[in-house]
Amino acid sequence: MKEQSQRLERSRLSSHSINPKYIPLIATVTVFLLLYGVASIDFPTFFSLQVVVNFFIDNAFWGVVAVGMTFVMMTGGIDLSVGSMVGFVSIFAASLIEKSHVNPYLAIAICLATGSLIGFGSGLIIRYFRVAPFIMTLANMFLIKGLGLLISTNSIAITNPVIVGLSNAGVHLTKSVFLPLISIVFIIIFVAGVYVSSYTRFGRTVYAIGGNEQSATLMGLKVAATKVGVYTLSGFCSSLGGVIYMLYTSSGYAIATVGMELTAISAVVIGGTLLSGGVGYIGGTLVGVLILGVIQTFIAFQGTLSSWWIRIVIGLLLLLFILLQQALAVSSRRLR
Repeated sequence: MKEQSQRLERSRLSSHSINPKYIPLIATVTVFLLLYGVASIDFPTFFSLQVVVNFFIDNAFWGVVAVGMTFVMMTGGIDLSVGSMVGFVSIFAASLIEKSHVNPYLAIAICLATGSLIGFGSGLIIRYFRVAPFIMTLANMFLIKGLGLLISTNSIAITNPVIVGLSNAGVHLTKSVFLPLISIVFIIIFVAGVYVSSYTRFGRTVYAIGGNEQSATLMGLKVAATKVGVYTLSGFCSSLGGVIYMLYTSSGYAIATVGMELTAISAVVIGGTLLSGGVGYIGGTLVGVLILGVIQTFIAFQGTLSSWWIRIVIGLLLLLFILLQQALAVSSRRLR
């Protein structure tokens, strides 16, 4: 009788409390608002539309990568090759356009197809050969980086008028504020990611795999196809990030984005996606990207702080959110 009353009490309390899976997302939004508020107090121009637009310009290429990474991590996997993929695609596209004089649109299509194919291959090996995602994508990271350096160890500047035109394309939000094409692509990928994760069978299967892959298999879900699909999607997003980086810098450089995979993973974790999978939010990833953007911009505005403070603050935030995840996991086990 006493045990039954305790269960009823826990049920009553849980019905009036916040679902634990939303706590990381709420924490992410709270941290963003606090950081943005503090930065705005010191520098009132933070409230300007131009600064907000700059967040979507400067972080577009790795923000797209973070969307693909979110899907991978929601299954309980990881992709360490995305940073190398961005650099490889940028130098590959630059070489095709500037040295081989391939049509720029065809070169971009080839690069996107190549990145997607590499991701597809990773997914096949991870699923059917039971190779750990960490090991498989680590091997891919070195392979892709080597391919990029094989093309050129130096940066390749792009002067092709089509690429220059795409770099300068966009829309005017006001007379003085311009939203470039790369930011528009970032926003489209983000919206598409929200739709796929929330309103499609593929998205629901991704969550199910992260929650319990064996149960998802017994439920008759397409586990194999979905696991291959998330790595293909990550390959596409990282190769698209490489194209965006090429447009952003009007150049290609194989090692320019080394280590960017850690930044993308940080944004995803800070955005509320569990490292163990099963819980994640594309919207949270966007807020995570914006948090890192606010930190970078604030330190740039400050002028007196070393750029290494960016890494220190990101590391502290990442540690904070990992500890929060562990605390929620322990609390969830106790409730059971």
